[in-house]
Amino acid sequence: MRSDPIADMLTRIRNASRAEHEKVDIPASRLKVRIAELLKEEGFISGYDVRETESFPELVVRLRWANPRTNAITEMRRRSRPGQRTYVGKDAIPKIRSGLGIAILSTSRGLMTDRAARKAGVGGELLCEVW
Repeated sequence: MRSDPIADMLTRIRNASRAEHEKVDIPASRLKVRIAELLKEEGFISGYDVRETESFPELVVRLRWANPRTNAITEMRRRSRPGQRTYVGKDAIPKIRSGLGIAILSTSRGLMTDRAARKAGVGGELLCEVW
């Protein structure tokens, strides 16, 4: 998908978790690698690797499973889209599922979770929500 690569990444992860796959391959970019890094730090995925191929680099995301049928990711939702950007100020950053989920924001200090953005006192573009 060319118009919204972040939505494509979230959809691939969502589909792989519903199909009970262990890993998913995604075309890599620095933004997607940073999102995968945040998901790993928050415990939603077990890890990720960037694999160089002949044509383009791939991001391999390893999904985290609590038991054979329960994934750590219940839902992923894209908030800001290319046709409708969603920006939030530092006082309007939402809490996802009463703090059990995370929101990923693109701020002037880089990508960060909602908790890190509140602590830093910055707002930005609300990219997605994960719980």
